[in-house]
Amino acid sequence: MEFVEECVMQVKAGEVNKYVHIVEAFQAPIYRYCSRMLGNRQEAEDAVQDILVKAFEKIDKYDPTGSFSSWLYKIAHHHCLNLLRKRSTQRKFQSWFHQEAIAESAEQTMINQLFGEPLASAITALRADERSLLILRVLEEKSFAEIGEISRKSTEAVKKKYGRLKLKLQKLMEQKEGASYAKSQSYTSR
Repeated sequence: MEFVEECVMQVKAGEVNKYVHIVEAFQAPIYRYCSRMLGNRQEAEDAVQDILVKAFEKIDKYDPTGSFSSWLYKIAHHHCLNLLRKRSTQRKFQSWFHQEAIAESAEQTMINQLFGEPLASAITALRADERSLLILRVLEEKSFAEIGEISRKSTEAVKKKYGRLKLKLQKLMEQKEGASYAKSQSYTSR
């Protein structure tokens, strides 16, 4: 990542052509994060482009005392949260007019198949900030300190929230498994 930090300093100094190296280094990881947060490939692709443009436009505000990766993930985190809020508002608006619900995305179908119904349902039942924490910690393998920097919380607060999140996820899975079991029993008892 030292190479990336060098490129950042060069871009800040006016060598904008060096930004291509930053894009190459972060496009795939930021896409994975956005895809997992948004659950939609097309939205994730668009989000990555927006995030990288936003980072380029604000690169002069980057403070090299922190890692560039954390700074970029912070932009991605807030961008995805904003998109999820907009999506929620759009769904509420659509429900007022009784329009059909948005179809499940291919990514959501894949999550259901990879993780099984109880875990997939539990993950989708999480709030956006909880899902982000889970994705950053488990799938992106970020440290608690990095997640704290991204979410503007102390390392200890992130650790506590992660502990509570694991318990919540476990309860949600137990509820889903119980509901699935009850549903299967009602069909088999007929």
